[in-house]
Amino acid sequence: MSQKSAVVVGVDGSEHSLRALEWALRVARSLSAPLTVAHVRSEALQLGSARISSLGPAPDLPDTVVNSLAAQIGPRAEGLDIGYASLEGSIVDALVGAAARARLLVVGSRGRGGFKSLLLGSNSRALAAASPCPLIVVPHEARIATLDGSSRAGRVLLGLHPEETGDEVVEFAFRAARQRGVPLQVVTSYPVPPNPVLLLAPPSPKFDVPPTSPDETPELVEETRQRQAERLLPFSKRHPEVEVQPVVSPVDAAGRLVDDSQEAGLVVVGRHRRHRVARLLVGSVANAVLQHAACPVAIVPPPPAPAPTD
Repeated sequence: MSQKSAVVVGVDGSEHSLRALEWALRVARSLSAPLTVAHVRSEALQLGSARISSLGPAPDLPDTVVNSLAAQIGPRAEGLDIGYASLEGSIVDALVGAAARARLLVVGSRGRGGFKSLLLGSNSRALAAASPCPLIVVPHEARIATLDGSSRAGRVLLGLHPEETGDEVVEFAFRAARQRGVPLQVVTSYPVPPNPVLLLAPPSPKFDVPPTSPDETPELVEETRQRQAERLLPFSKRHPEVEVQPVVSPVDAAGRLVDDSQEAGLVVVGRHRRHRVARLLVGSVANAVLQHAACPVAIVPPPPAPAPTD
């Protein structure tokens, strides 16, 4: 199997990972791409294998998750190039390694462990900051329409900061919309000037958040639209078949993306470039979308930094 173009899906047998597997199966078929179903063995199984190996040559312990999924997928695998990988190490490191040359890495929003009340698991969060290729996080409450890969899957949403969002993120969104045959809605936020009254006196303690000015500056809105249009122009020329639906929204791009995800098939956001504090790699907008979006979310990493020269 060619890992260069493979879709890799991380599974653990949980309901969340099975939703991710269904999404990965459909997108791999639509892209005519090979699929790798990857399971990281539990710590107990890894420890057991190590102890057996220390006593001398012995057969590997079977990976029951991989074997079970292979049996389930088999009848539906016609025409697909599917491979199975039983991995060792930490979940994040193992999946990052498996996706080193992949086209996409797909995971569920949560795994088996942790607190059920949390919307996003720690491993999914860590992969959002570390995946070497675009990461798709499939929420466990995703609508069935988001899984069928057809025009019923809804439009693609792109969160765009004209000066900060990388070309790789915009290109990914245009290609996703083209492949699905759906419109691309592009959301760009603009700052709302504070209410002048608040500059003269502190806000009342009754307000948790100071109110903003009710007046939206037409010049600011128009400037934001112009910057957005200029940023999108070369991609629209490259993908003329994609219908672009530009949106400018005051202040809260994350809130708009989350709201609109109810009727979307995919939300696309970029990942911050390398930062000394690893948790800041994902960014506030991406983190909010990962936590609350109703459809799958794509986190697109920046291109690798060039190797230093002597």
